[in-house]
Amino acid sequence: MSSSDSSSAASAQRSGDSRLNRDDVRPEPNGADPQADATPTAPPARSDTMVVPPNRSTSRRPADPRPEEENPWEFWRSVLITLAIALGIRQFLVEARYIPSGSMLPGLQLQDRLLVEKLSYLSRAPRRGEIVVFRAPHHFDPVLRTQYGDAGPLRCLLVNLPLIGSIPGLQQPACDAFIKRVIGLPGERLVVDPRGRVTIDGSPLVEPYVSNFCPVDPRGIGPCRPLNVLVPPGHVVVLGDNRANSWDGRFWPGGPFLPDRQIIGRAFFRFFPFSAFGSLPEPNAPVR
Repeated sequence: MSSSDSSSAASAQRSGDSRLNRDDVRPEPNGADPQADATPTAPPARSDTMVVPPNRSTSRRPADPRPEEENPWEFWRSVLITLAIALGIRQFLVEARYIPSGSMLPGLQLQDRLLVEKLSYLSRAPRRGEIVVFRAPHHFDPVLRTQYGDAGPLRCLLVNLPLIGSIPGLQQPACDAFIKRVIGLPGERLVVDPRGRVTIDGSPLVEPYVSNFCPVDPRGIGPCRPLNVLVPPGHVVVLGDNRANSWDGRFWPGGPFLPDRQIIGRAFFRFFPFSAFGSLPEPNAPVR
């Protein structure tokens, strides 16, 4: 090969190498330089700070899977608080009572359940026609107290508790409660004839709630006792609506008067049976 041909071949080889190198360094579409990406990154400098392992003595311990034992006093404290609240409401505000006899027929039936409120008579005296619940005559009648003895407040409290009051030997007549209607007020002359009809200061008392009067024979004598009394201050006279079958002031051996302080409260609402659910009527029994 001639020197000119060798020179031409070398020139052509250098030209091809030059094109190849220009193709190898073609920029990326995003303009990044591949050589820059290829530059090795220096490893992060090591920290001279020494890492202290966690102290096992202060690390959180696993929770005890066993539940904590409940303090029995917590349960009984809740029971006692609930019982105290219930007794307080019953003693000072309102309580439930049921009708055990037919002395208030036809207005109140046997086993009717009533609510008795205790606030009204703190600010006023009983009114005629109101239905009141009061302590049994054995509690205040001097003759009956001599015959049956007195009952302390603690015993009467236990007697009136549910279930406990049914314990044999715990019952005491003085702890019972009666329900009647207020008829005679202080300062009035009250007369009740053998049939159970009432006059106040000489005027007949209209009583639409009474339908069963006492029977009498042709001479006007019957099983019911008459009354002719002047009602003293601080007392009322109460009678049952069922005049032929009511043990009320006409039959109490120590007298017909009920002291105001012996009244437990005023019956105002019937909650059972549901067919008679509602407030009790309060007739203002007029004197004709």
